[in-house]
Amino acid sequence: MLVIRRRAGESLVIGDNVEVEILEIASSQVKIGIRAPREVPVVRGEIQLTAEQNRTAANLPQDAMHQLLRKFQRSTPEDPASLPKG
Repeated sequence: MLVIRRRAGESLVIGDNVEVEILEIASSQVKIGIRAPREVPVVRGEIQLTAEQNRTAANLPQDAMHQLLRKFQRSTPEDPASLPKG
């Protein structure tokens, strides 16, 4: 990982057509602006991670999903009256 120090108002360039500018620095947050062509996807890291996890979950084999559901069904009391009181 390349680490570069920048102050508010300064920028850095990635490749030929992506510019990242530091717009504002507050106590624990940094606001950045990104100039990139529309065809270059720019997403937050946690959004990309969630999308990858969703794709992985969607590709689970059907039998694995059924086994997981059976485990949940066995661990859930069928009669609400059988739940501990308190």
